[in-house]
Amino acid sequence: MAEHGKSGPWRPLNNRVFRDLLFADLASDVGDFMQTVGAAWLMVSLHSGPLYIALIQTASTLPFFVLALPAGSLGDIVDRRRLILVTEYWMLAAAIALAVFTILGRMSPWLVLGLTFVLSAGAACEAPSWRAVLPELVAPEDLPAANALNGIEFNVARAVGPALAGLLIAAAGVGAAFVLNALSFFAVIIVITRWKRSPRRSTAPTETLGGATVAALRYVRHSPGIRTLLVRTSGVMFFGTAVMALLPIVAARVSANSLGYGLLLGCFGAGAVLSALLLPSARARVSLEGILSGALAVLSVALIATGTLQSLVALGPFMVVGGAAWMTFISLLTTAVQQLAPAWVRARVLAVFMLASQGSLALGSLVWGLVAEHQGVTAALLIAGAGTAAAMLLRFVAPMPNVDIDLTAWIHWPEPARIADLGYDVNDGPVLVSIEYHVVPEQATVFVQAAHRLGRMRRRDGASRWGLFRDTEAPDVYMESFVVDSWAGHLRQHERPVKADQGLETAVRRTVRGAPKVRHFLYASNAPRK
Repeated sequence: MAEHGKSGPWRPLNNRVFRDLLFADLASDVGDFMQTVGAAWLMVSLHSGPLYIALIQTASTLPFFVLALPAGSLGDIVDRRRLILVTEYWMLAAAIALAVFTILGRMSPWLVLGLTFVLSAGAACEAPSWRAVLPELVAPEDLPAANALNGIEFNVARAVGPALAGLLIAAAGVGAAFVLNALSFFAVIIVITRWKRSPRRSTAPTETLGGATVAALRYVRHSPGIRTLLVRTSGVMFFGTAVMALLPIVAARVSANSLGYGLLLGCFGAGAVLSALLLPSARARVSLEGILSGALAVLSVALIATGTLQSLVALGPFMVVGGAAWMTFISLLTTAVQQLAPAWVRARVLAVFMLASQGSLALGSLVWGLVAEHQGVTAALLIAGAGTAAAMLLRFVAPMPNVDIDLTAWIHWPEPARIADLGYDVNDGPVLVSIEYHVVPEQATVFVQAAHRLGRMRRRDGASRWGLFRDTEAPDVYMESFVVDSWAGHLRQHERPVKADQGLETAVRRTVRGAPKVRHFLYASNAPRK
């Protein structure tokens, strides 16, 4: 929990663990951006073509597409602290290899891509747990401020890292930037090693990796708000990633050395910091959709300017506003996902969000690299700018969901039977749950509509099948039934409703007489054990 202190945007810094992690992550992110600049400039130095240079972005983002979902499942099953430590050591080893091969002069375009992929694989395995751990460190009322501080930290690193890399590469070579990146991992390793995480409390059996992954996909499938966020994010990132994928080529066109590339990335990061500082006041004055549309309009102009301007000085301001627009969009969508994901599935939902966003980045980087290879960099950026502008139309087919909901656990169902006392195992199943309602005849239509919305909640929280049936001999009697894969799954289902669901169950109960009758049936594959 957070320590008490003066209220305001800086209060999370009173929490020692959060503060130490924030500054350790700053050092690590600076090193990560230095590695990104070094890898891209190394590709230019090796005289690779536009496709190879754009593939750096693909190698950086593809692991998130491949590994994010199982990593999110692990983050909700195992100790997140230990998972973060393992991935930090993995990335440290890859960073050391990258530095050693570069200093020895043994690098090739494919080796750069391979080691970049290995580094990003570690980051992909860590990222869902890293994002999900924040609510464990600060009080709920401090969470928005903590998220804002994290955004400022990341974008300070985005502003400092590339500029520092450009200076260091110009003075000492790419290998020096890779060495500093390897050293930066020790900050996070030390802080995470010292952190004493509170154990997770749950009476339900632990999920398997496969079961947790299926549960994540099922949750997202039956959560319309989260699906909307995935569509909005994927559409924009596919086009917007062109600026990062092709910026090394643009920088080489307007600057004679790596310093220009670092300065342009620094301008992009400075704009992102500016966004983090100005966004709270903007949210108080402008609607969420209005801010998103404005950000996309600005980003599309920045893309077009990047493709047409030929001067480093002229490009700088457009990188600043482009970075601000990009981070505004990312920050708003990421915060919305966090607000719609309850604690039990948070890492997995964030992983699915990363799967969609990073997959779009990886695919977009590849596509824009191919377009630049065949049609030129200017044409690729102009097309991407037009596509980003067109993405504003998504607000009419996929409007932003309401994120002001209470995700506090609402454990209100009666405690289920201890089937172990009957000679069954908790992994036996599937389980059929039936709930009998006596509906007020005048409320039948309202009941059916509310029950079907309730059915979506049942499937979201663990049911593989759901149905609503009416008694042909007693028309006021309705039977809700749903199937869960095992008794353990049903126990977990008991812990998953949130207070935001309370109104839905209340709407159903208002249309019925008396208390519903609940019965549980275990699949009878053999003779009863007792």
